[in-house]
Amino acid sequence: MRRTLRRHLGVLRAQLRISLVLAMQYRWEFMLDGVMSFFWAAVSLVPLYLVFSERPVIAGWRYGEALLVIGWFTLLDGVLRGAINPSLATVIGHIRMGTLDFVLLKPADAQFLVSTARFMPWRVVSLLASGLVFGYAFHELGTLPEPRAVLTSLAVLASGVLVLYSIWILVIAVAFRAVRVDNLRYLFEAVFDAARWPASVFKGAVSFFFTFVIPLALMTTYPAQALLGTLSVERFVGSFAGALVFAAVARAIWSRSIATYTSAST
Repeated sequence: MRRTLRRHLGVLRAQLRISLVLAMQYRWEFMLDGVMSFFWAAVSLVPLYLVFSERPVIAGWRYGEALLVIGWFTLLDGVLRGAINPSLATVIGHIRMGTLDFVLLKPADAQFLVSTARFMPWRVVSLLASGLVFGYAFHELGTLPEPRAVLTSLAVLASGVLVLYSIWILVIAVAFRAVRVDNLRYLFEAVFDAARWPASVFKGAVSFFFTFVIPLALMTTYPAQALLGTLSVERFVGSFAGALVFAAVARAIWSRSIATYTSAST
């Protein structure tokens, strides 16, 4: 077990190093993407500011509190576009060309290999942008978070990242049956944009969908509530349970998809 873990960590370090070398070949792209990350983070605040300028409280959220949701959204968007999307998107090309068997033959877990195939290091700028949003949020609130609240919110965030990753595994698994899944990817990215708003602004079937089907609430609203110290124990425990269920389902579907994969050599 320890040897397997050491080997996989070595693979991860190698993949990160290769991605960094490739990114540094295009330094201007690195700089431009960094500037755009700050720009889009600032633009995402405009609708929120306009809405809350008319009403001080919306669905139980004040402006400063809703900014925390934007902060987590900015951070998760960086994780999605910098770590999850680039790696898993390469799987579609392998499936289309029938070359995924070159990955399957390597002495490491196939899901781990395709999940760490490529990174975009410049997306780390999104972490800085989210930090600025958090600073602005707590300036508006006139307070600072307690250390315990920060740890709780980071734990809930880990659950959100696991769910986000699991959903992408499910999207990629569709490519084994229907190779053209680009529209499905774009659809999910469009749906993910709704995570910039607190979950309580959605009502009825939409609220149910964003809580249990595609749990956007778990990804951004719950970490924000944890940071504010208002997240209930039930939701805290439920976030971990939901993340584990999503991960188990994604793993099962991935394994079944691999079993039905037809390679270039067959």
